[in-house]
This record gives sequence, structure tokens and C-alpha cells, in this order.
Amino acid sequence: MAQIIGCIGTSHVPTIGVAYDKGKQEDPAWKPLFDGYKPVAQWLKEQEVDTLVVFYNDHASAFFFDLYPTFSVGIGEQFEVADEGAGKRPLPPIRGDLDLQMHIAESLVNDEFDIATFQDRPLDHGCASPLPLLWPHAQGWPGRVVPIAINVLQFPLPTAARCWKLGQAVRRAVESFSGARRVAIVGTGGLSHQVHGERTGFNNEEWDHQFLDMLQHDPEALTKMTHADYMRLGGAESVEQIMWLAMRGAMKPKIELLHLNYYLATTTAMTVALYEERA
Repeated sequence: MAQIIGCIGTSHVPTIGVAYDKGKQEDPAWKPLFDGYKPVAQWLKEQEVDTLVVFYNDHASAFFFDLYPTFSVGIGEQFEVADEGAGKRPLPPIRGDLDLQMHIAESLVNDEFDIATFQDRPLDHGCASPLPLLWPHAQGWPGRVVPIAINVLQFPLPTAARCWKLGQAVRRAVESFSGARRVAIVGTGGLSHQVHGERTGFNNEEWDHQFLDMLQHDPEALTKMTHADYMRLGGAESVEQIMWLAMRGAMKPKIELLHLNYYLATTTAMTVALYEERA
């Protein structure tokens, strides 16, 4: 039977990928970020996690605004990493878990989620930016990925409450899968940040830490917030936090924070948080 081992919240800042590919892991400006992921990578290894279910958003690499689904499950044996304008990254194709992907897609439809599915479309930094910091990959990825794309770009967006319910439905899907899997749920996206308009460069560290505390202890309060609430507190792009709520919805009510690294050096705090369910 498939088992959810824990969950990971992580930023997916595109410059993380650029710095990683340029070998800046020991650069003083980047070392606090990369070191912050090492305990999570070690946990994944020790827990023998073989599957990551990743909630992320596509930045118009696989979808465009003439057809941008609200929720979409990637189905395929592998996914290429998108070239987002700086050339193709030196990463192996991301391995897909075909059986689990199909099961989750069918289960979500039966659970009354009108989801889309996609094949043969690349995964951009929304998924691929943090991935090499979590898994070794010189000889290929040690596990497989179930990518679940959430629309946080084109209005109307799914509500925070709907993303929470999506996570709950994904949990039911994983737990009803007959195959043996050790699964970690990953929610990606920025905390407070805005990259355009009058508030370009905006951050709210106080709200970031309040959000992280509420995510652990009072997530349902976050589901009652509107998109305008998130953007007022954290900037326009901080609406990506609803993808962390999808991750949290897939966990039990009580979770334990095992590791947190919060590093604000650019337009958004580059953050990784690791949680396990309490017995």
C-alpha cells in the first residue's frame, strides 16, 4: 500500500536553478540557501521516499493563457525540463510514476474534481527548481514524480479552500493505491513577493513567519482568506501560497516541523520546510 511519509514546502525561485547549474553551492551569497536543503535531502534518503507528489504552477512553459487548466495532473513515464530562455538545464528527464499518476487522476475525477491531464509537456522551474536540491541525480533520479499543476496565474484562480480540499482528495487517492510507495507531498511557490508594478520587490517577513506558523497549527484559518488577502499581505505573487495549502491538506491535522530554512536574499524568501505527521 502507498504511504505518505511527510511533506515539504519549498520555494521555486528560478534563480535557484541558475545558481545550482553554475555551481554556486559554496558561494557566500548562496551557501545559506543550499545548506538549508541538505537536511531535507538526507531525510528523503533515510526515509527511502521513492515518490514525490508535487503541487506546483506552470509559468506558461507547458500551458498558455488560451488554455490554462485550473488543476492538471501530469501523466507520463518521463518529463523534460523546460528551457525557459537560458538554454536547456543539465538535468536528466524527470521520471514519472505512470501507475500512480493514472490512479490519482481517476480518483480525483471520482471525487468530483474536474481536473485536466497532460502528457509530453515540460516541467519548468515551478517543479524543477528545487528538485535537484532534494534528490541526487548524477546517475538519474532516485525516485518518481507525480506533477499536479495549479493555476495561480490567470484569473479566476482556485480558492485557498479549494486547494486545501484538493490536497485532501490527493491523500485519499494515494491511500487507496494498491502499489507499494513511500510518498512525500511537496508544495512549491514563493512566500511574500511581488515582481511587477508599484510594489516590485515587496516582502513581508512578519507575514511569512505567521503564515508558516498557521500552516502548521491552524491551516483551516488560511483556507478562509481570499486571494486579495494573500496579495495585500504578501504581494501579488504570494498567492502561490495556496499551493502550500494543497500540500497541507494532504496531511493529517497535526504535523511536526522537523526543519525550516528561511533565507531572504532576493525578491522573495527562499524557504524550505519539512514536516512529518504526529503519531
